[in-house]
Amino acid sequence: MADKVLTANRLSDGIAVWLDANGQWTERLQDAFVARHAEAVAAIEDAGRKAFASNVVLDVNIIEVEEKGGLLRPLRLRERIRAEGPTIAYADGHGFANPEFIAA
Repeated sequence: MADKVLTANRLSDGIAVWLDANGQWTERLQDAFVARHAEAVAAIEDAGRKAFASNVVLDVNIIEVEEKGGLLRPLRLRERIRAEGPTIAYADGHGFANPEFIAA
Protein backbone atom coordinates (compact mmCIF):
# COMPACT_ATOMS: atom_id res chain seq x y z
CA MET A 1 0.00 0.00 0.00
CA ALA A 2 1.32 3.46 -0.94
CA ASP A 3 1.59 6.09 1.78
CA LYS A 4 -1.41 8.40 1.87
CA VAL A 5 -2.32 11.85 3.19
CA LEU A 6 -5.63 13.70 3.46
CA THR A 7 -6.03 16.88 1.46
CA ALA A 8 -8.88 19.34 1.02
CA ASN A 9 -9.58 22.98 0.29
CA ARG A 10 -10.25 25.30 3.20
CA LEU A 11 -13.80 26.61 2.91
CA SER A 12 -12.94 30.13 4.08
CA ASP A 13 -10.47 30.91 1.27
CA GLY A 14 -10.14 27.87 -1.03
CA ILE A 15 -6.48 27.27 -0.17
CA ALA A 16 -5.23 23.66 -0.49
CA VAL A 17 -4.63 22.14 2.96
CA TRP A 18 -3.49 18.82 4.44
CA LEU A 19 -4.41 17.15 7.72
CA ASP A 20 -1.53 17.06 10.21
CA ALA A 21 -0.86 14.64 13.08
CA ASN A 22 -2.70 16.93 15.52
CA GLY A 23 -5.90 16.88 13.48
CA GLN A 24 -5.35 20.45 12.27
CA TRP A 25 -5.33 21.63 8.65
CA THR A 26 -1.98 22.92 7.43
CA GLU A 27 -1.02 24.70 4.22
CA ARG A 28 2.22 22.69 4.06
CA LEU A 29 2.19 19.20 2.56
CA GLN A 30 5.42 18.48 4.42
CA ASP A 31 3.55 18.84 7.74
CA ALA A 32 0.84 16.35 6.77
CA PHE A 33 0.18 13.16 8.72
CA VAL A 34 1.20 10.17 6.59
CA ALA A 35 -1.10 7.13 6.81
CA ARG A 36 0.88 3.95 6.26
CA HIS A 37 -1.75 1.29 7.03
CA ALA A 38 -5.47 0.73 6.49
CA GLU A 39 -6.47 1.76 10.03
CA ALA A 40 -4.66 5.10 9.69
CA VAL A 41 -6.31 5.72 6.32
CA ALA A 42 -9.73 5.01 7.87
CA ALA A 43 -8.97 7.45 10.70
CA ILE A 44 -8.01 10.31 8.40
CA GLU A 45 -11.01 9.63 6.15
CA ASP A 46 -13.23 9.93 9.23
CA ALA A 47 -11.52 13.20 10.22
CA GLY A 48 -12.12 14.51 6.70
CA ARG A 49 -15.83 13.60 6.79
CA LYS A 50 -16.22 15.42 10.12
CA ALA A 51 -14.38 18.53 8.88
CA PHE A 52 -16.52 18.56 5.72
CA ALA A 53 -19.74 18.18 7.76
CA SER A 54 -18.59 21.06 9.99
CA ASN A 55 -18.03 23.31 6.94
CA VAL A 56 -14.29 23.64 7.60
CA VAL A 57 -13.12 22.13 4.28
CA LEU A 58 -14.47 20.85 0.98
CA ASP A 59 -13.20 18.57 -1.80
CA VAL A 60 -11.71 16.16 0.75
CA ASN A 61 -9.49 13.47 -0.79
CA ILE A 62 -7.02 10.79 0.22
CA ILE A 63 -3.98 11.05 -2.06
CA GLU A 64 -0.95 8.83 -2.53
CA VAL A 65 2.48 10.24 -1.73
CA GLU A 66 6.05 9.03 -1.80
CA GLU A 67 9.05 10.20 0.17
CA LYS A 68 11.71 11.45 -2.20
CA GLY A 69 14.86 13.21 -1.06
CA GLY A 70 13.41 13.49 2.44
CA LEU A 71 10.27 15.29 1.20
CA LEU A 72 6.72 14.12 0.66
CA ARG A 73 5.78 14.20 -3.01
CA PRO A 74 2.31 13.42 -4.37
CA LEU A 75 2.27 10.74 -7.06
CA ARG A 76 -0.22 12.61 -9.25
CA LEU A 77 0.79 15.78 -11.10
CA ARG A 78 -2.45 17.54 -10.11
CA GLU A 79 -1.63 17.07 -6.43
CA ARG A 80 1.98 18.23 -6.87
CA ILE A 81 0.67 21.45 -8.41
CA ARG A 82 -1.83 21.88 -5.54
CA ALA A 83 0.98 21.32 -3.02
CA GLU A 84 3.52 23.63 -4.61
CA GLY A 85 1.37 26.31 -6.18
CA PRO A 86 0.55 27.35 -9.74
CA THR A 87 2.96 26.59 -12.57
CA ILE A 88 3.10 30.27 -13.56
CA ALA A 89 3.19 33.52 -11.61
CA TYR A 90 -0.32 34.91 -11.79
CA ALA A 91 -0.79 37.53 -9.07
CA ASP A 92 1.34 39.91 -7.03
CA GLY A 93 2.67 38.20 -3.95
CA HIS A 94 2.18 34.68 -5.35
CA GLY A 95 5.15 32.81 -6.69
CA PHE A 96 4.99 29.71 -8.80
CA ALA A 97 5.82 26.06 -8.33
CA ASN A 98 9.35 24.72 -8.26
CA PRO A 99 9.71 22.96 -11.65
CA GLU A 100 11.83 20.18 -10.11
CA PHE A 101 9.04 19.33 -7.62
CA ILE A 102 6.38 19.36 -10.35
CA ALA A 103 8.42 17.30 -12.86
CA ALA A 104 7.07 13.84 -13.62
